[in-house]
Amino acid sequence: MSAMIHPTAIIAEGASIADDTSIGPYCVIGPNVSIGSGCVLHSHVVIDGHTSLGSGNEIYSFAVLGKAPQHTRYEGEKSTLEIGDNNIIRENVTMHPGTAVGNMKTVVGNNNAFFVACHIAHDCILGDNIIITNDAMLGGHVEIDDFAYIGGNSAIKQFVRIGKHAMVAGMTGVTADIIPFGSVFGSKALLVGLNLVGLRRRGFSRDQVSELRKAYRLMFAPEGTFSERLDEVRGIYGENEEVASILTFIEDGGDKPLCHPERVDG
Repeated sequence: MSAMIHPTAIIAEGASIADDTSIGPYCVIGPNVSIGSGCVLHSHVVIDGHTSLGSGNEIYSFAVLGKAPQHTRYEGEKSTLEIGDNNIIRENVTMHPGTAVGNMKTVVGNNNAFFVACHIAHDCILGDNIIITNDAMLGGHVEIDDFAYIGGNSAIKQFVRIGKHAMVAGMTGVTADIIPFGSVFGSKALLVGLNLVGLRRRGFSRDQVSELRKAYRLMFAPEGTFSERLDEVRGIYGENEEVASILTFIEDGGDKPLCHPERVDG
């Protein structure tokens, strides 16, 4: 079976297109693009650069993938954009490849949903089962772990890390790392608790959620220093898998800023 390519689509010589891929009207595919099995490109999609897509991806009109990154030090290096399987990429989404000042690649995992007009900048690393909603913007070098949710019109500062199962509310500006399972909100993101709705939807038991809540309250209690509270959490809950993942995330961040709850004095 040959690929279903609309006669108005422009496919450059050298592009690799799987036999069962569907490419709609007025799409433009560059010479160094690879598109895997079962992908569907609706009309007016542009894919360029050294971009690879796995299988089962669906890309909607006016999405632009793999064009040169918005970075003043980009000099045309052969960096890549690597997209996994079964992603939904809606209208006007933009994704850029990596740069030499980063890790030379932007990576998108599997089973993600990118809603209208969101932007994935150069050198971002995204895991699986992430939802990024309308008009959300990721700066360069952002890392987002599995099952995170990014609300509409949010802006994620470059180099920020967002842990697994975290939630960013709509219209939130994120300038510091977000712990796994955390929920943030505000023009400058503040930690407002755990993503309890997401945890329940993904099958975490009542006992798991209860232990996470106890550890969270201790971790961000007002008494003592943050490092002292981390040591206390480690001593009490260190064997708990979910709590351990939060502690590891914080340790891996080194001296990077971390979203905290709002301080209440008095």
